Amino acid sequence: MFWKYMLKRVFYGIFIYIILIFVFSALFNTVMEQTLRGQIDEEIRAELMALDNVGSQQIQNFIEMRRAEKYALYRLDKPIFERIVWRTWSTLTLNLGKSSSIRSAAGDRNVWAIVSEKIPRTLVLFSSAMLIDIIIGIWLGLKKAQKAGGVLDKSTSVGTMVVFGMPSWWLGMILIMFFAYTIKVFPSGGLHATPPPEGIAFFLDALYHLALPVMTLVVIGFWGRAFLTRNIVLGVLQDDYIMAARARGIPERKVLYGHTMRTSAPPIVTMSLLALLASVSGNIVFEGIFNWPGMGNLFWFALQQNDVPVLMGNLAITTGLYICGLVLLDLVYGLLDPRIKVGGKA
Repeated sequence: MFWKYMLKRVFYGIFIYIILIFVFSALFNTVMEQTLRGQIDEEIRAELMALDNVGSQQIQNFIEMRRAEKYALYRLDKPIFERIVWRTWSTLTLNLGKSSSIRSAAGDRNVWAIVSEKIPRTLVLFSSAMLIDIIIGIWLGLKKAQKAGGVLDKSTSVGTMVVFGMPSWWLGMILIMFFAYTIKVFPSGGLHATPPPEGIAFFLDALYHLALPVMTLVVIGFWGRAFLTRNIVLGVLQDDYIMAARARGIPERKVLYGHTMRTSAPPIVTMSLLALLASVSGNIVFEGIFNWPGMGNLFWFALQQNDVPVLMGNLAITTGLYICGLVLLDLVYGLLDPRIKVGGKA
């Protein structure tokens, strides 16, 4: 039964995510607690500013009392294993705490507010590029496989060898120099103009700033995808049932898009979904080149400023999205590939 297979995959995904968050919590525990103690001291100092006409002994008693209360609130007075488990639970429930220095656009120090502000920007950039990349790559791969060894196949294979090895950041810099500074067609980076426009112009301006980084990712990516698709499809085209379909006079288009694609779908879908999943966390260097305010840039800023709560929140959320995608990939693969035994013994 497929539903049993589905439940098993979902359970495995949740279990792996919990284990990973526990490991992250253990690795970041010391630095996280140092940051938390610093925040507690700041809060106590702010409370002291509101006190009037108190002696030094009263101030000391107040500090000790408030510190004990806050340590108890954040489990800092508990054994280390219990503290790690509590932090794991807080992360799993998206109670990510406050950043030590980074703020959201609204000035909020809540880690969830900071990270959730960046996720859509990274998804829009990389997912848009990956979708265009996948469409062009699969279409070109099918055309290459259809006439293997032809002019299109040989010329694009040379292009693949030239372009596929280029670093995305290097090509990005070249395209910025040409399109932003030489012919001045696109902006050099950022999400919006300064100051950002209002109304429908706000979204058009975002698309305008999105065009160059998306074009860079598509140019660097679809060649390799087309080459892999070509090899997958070419292997299927050699199968006996494809030869028999051609011998029966079935139109080539139906053979290619019906029979061949049905068999080639699982590895192609796997390749495409993994590319989409890899885009979730962004790219530190690429987002830095285009000054794109996404997850990659946030991770770099958090590293520079040693903002461990933001690093932990960034890791937790991107890991969760990635595992959700892997579970979805397992389910899609189970639907596409009848050879996967979803019932009975695997």
